[in-house]
Amino acid sequence: MTEPALTKLRALEAEAIHVMREVAAEFERPALLFSGGKDSIVLLRLAEKAFRPGRFPFPLVHVDTGHNFQEVLDYRDRRVAELGERLIVAKVQDTIDAGRVADGYDAARMTGSRNQQQTQTLLDCIEEHRFDACFGGARRDEERARAKERIFSFRDDFGGWDPKNQRPELWSLYNTRIRQGENVRVFPISNWTELDVWQYIAEERLELPPIYFAHEREVLRRDGMLYAVSAFLQPREGEAVERLSVRYRTVGDLTITGAVESTATALEDVVAEIAATRVTERGETRADDRASEAAMEDRKTQGYF
Repeated sequence: MTEPALTKLRALEAEAIHVMREVAAEFERPALLFSGGKDSIVLLRLAEKAFRPGRFPFPLVHVDTGHNFQEVLDYRDRRVAELGERLIVAKVQDTIDAGRVADGYDAARMTGSRNQQQTQTLLDCIEEHRFDACFGGARRDEERARAKERIFSFRDDFGGWDPKNQRPELWSLYNTRIRQGENVRVFPISNWTELDVWQYIAEERLELPPIYFAHEREVLRRDGMLYAVSAFLQPREGEAVERLSVRYRTVGDLTITGAVESTATALEDVVAEIAATRVTERGETRADDRASEAAMEDRKTQGYF
């Protein structure tokens, strides 16, 4: 009797689980980056399928800028408690207080962001805990620099990425050898699209932070995006505050992440919206990726995820 063919989602799931198990087998001190965003939520489900009923063979890590959506932090803490796993929170504020970086956010003028400062905090966390591999939820469809990157992304002893010096991954075979001080960033869902992620979330009935669904929020229009009014971002002269029905396609800092107008309050509605859009989530709603054509690649060569 012929075995039934895997659906696209189950084939992607199987590939991701294989990658996770390969890392657990080949590296001594892996970690999983977990922000409470949809992609890292999918990673958690994949880790459950890869390693349960045992505990994860790695801790969870969140690089906290201090400018997160509170709904996402609440979800993060609740989900970690439900899983009974270990969470390491690396705070950008601690890096600033230690004089390792200058604060990119001007509190007096409410301008700028701490996006650039995350890199040093992440590198310090990797060094402190001696992580040799870190899982992330990046996908190739998000941004052109990420489209260049392999599933196993090798970083030098400064955490930097060289897009011209990557290892082949023929037949899903991965070269995991690294020297002391080097590390690997691993992207199990690299081959997924945003639509794949949402369809998987719907199929698995995964809980998400409420900001991913339509809700009323006070926002202001700036540089072609809708920003939430918050303690970190207030209207400038001439800017009007509006109360609109919005949701978020991606979760980042309040200072750089825009919302989209939406009435999608259910998973099926969100999937339909994503299927119809032709603009990437980061291209539409992340100010940090609008800085230049090579903004993401520049950050990755410096150690960003």
